[in-house]
Amino acid sequence: MPLWGAIILFVAFSVNVGLGSFADASFLNDIGEMLLLLAVAILFVIAILQKEAASKE
Repeated sequence: MPLWGAIILFVAFSVNVGLGSFADASFLNDIGEMLLLLAVAILFVIAILQKEAASKE
């Protein structure tokens, strides 16, 4: 679950960056982008730690 959440949030970030670059219509400001990337990083770390714990069993 955390990995899919990280993927979905990263896609939202990528869409925001793409819209800001090409159409000048981004829906997040700088702080929103930072918080979104922070959430992606946290979810990704949680997913990796869960997979590592599962592989040790």
